Amino acid sequence: MTQPKVRRSALYTPGSNPAVLLKAARSNADVLIFDLEDAVAPDSKVEARQTVARSLADPALAGRQIVVRVNGIGTPWCEDDVRAMARSGAAGILFPKIATESDLGLAEGMLRFYGAPSGMELWCMIETPLSILNAQLLGSMSGRAGSRVTTWVLGTNDLVKELKAQHTPLRESLVPMLAMALLAARAAGLAILDGVHNNVGDTEGFARICTQGREMGFDGKTLIHPSQIATCNEIYSPTPQEVQDAQAIIDAFSLPENLNKGVIQLKGRMVELLHADIARQTLAMAQAIAQFRPAAQSEAPGSQG
Repeated sequence: MTQPKVRRSALYTPGSNPAVLLKAARSNADVLIFDLEDAVAPDSKVEARQTVARSLADPALAGRQIVVRVNGIGTPWCEDDVRAMARSGAAGILFPKIATESDLGLAEGMLRFYGAPSGMELWCMIETPLSILNAQLLGSMSGRAGSRVTTWVLGTNDLVKELKAQHTPLRESLVPMLAMALLAARAAGLAILDGVHNNVGDTEGFARICTQGREMGFDGKTLIHPSQIATCNEIYSPTPQEVQDAQAIIDAFSLPENLNKGVIQLKGRMVELLHADIARQTLAMAQAIAQFRPAAQSEAPGSQG
């Protein structure tokens, strides 16, 4: 089994402040999203682009998984953002408001045209009603051979805005759309990250939403403040009990008397081969996390995602 990528926490960081970008690099977020879009005022877009490009060359960021969120397709800044970031050394480019086949084709085309290396990933914001309705189509395109798309990011703030809905503790208005995006992403073999939690001071609510997201099947969550990182990483990691149980399942199926069985009894419950597959996934993620060392702990301001 290929070792999974660790993407429990993805911290949005405004691209306009070089000191903040370097502080973010010392945080324990699994992924850093250097933001040229929502976190940057229109009159600061060009300067922020230059700041991010310079920061990506800083040795202090070596080894970090950094994705740059560019401005949206059709804005005055998008193409210049992609031109500047395509060969910047970033791990990926995150495009906002990918909603149609045309949007995804333009994003793929820009990366090719500006010489992005083959390993540069394309991440997509799924954040409009149309993107949800087109999730199956977008997933089908993303799953094609040669596609750079690896990861979807839910833009829950934009979804709430477009729906004229309200933020609620259990996100009742969003759950159907979260589920639709998850189904499409998983059918295409994509990673998918949950949207942000706006109230930084609401630690209990944040933990509750992280738990909800993990139980639904998300790989991780986007964050707006470093104080959210530790809780997010903990909740999106297999617990010691989950690791122990997973190992017990693998060990049980490895016994000579169980090698050709499709179902066995373990500690009073029936366990099938599909549970062994889940157990292997759990152990692979636990191992990936144990080997993953993003940076030394540090406080670093985030930004609205």
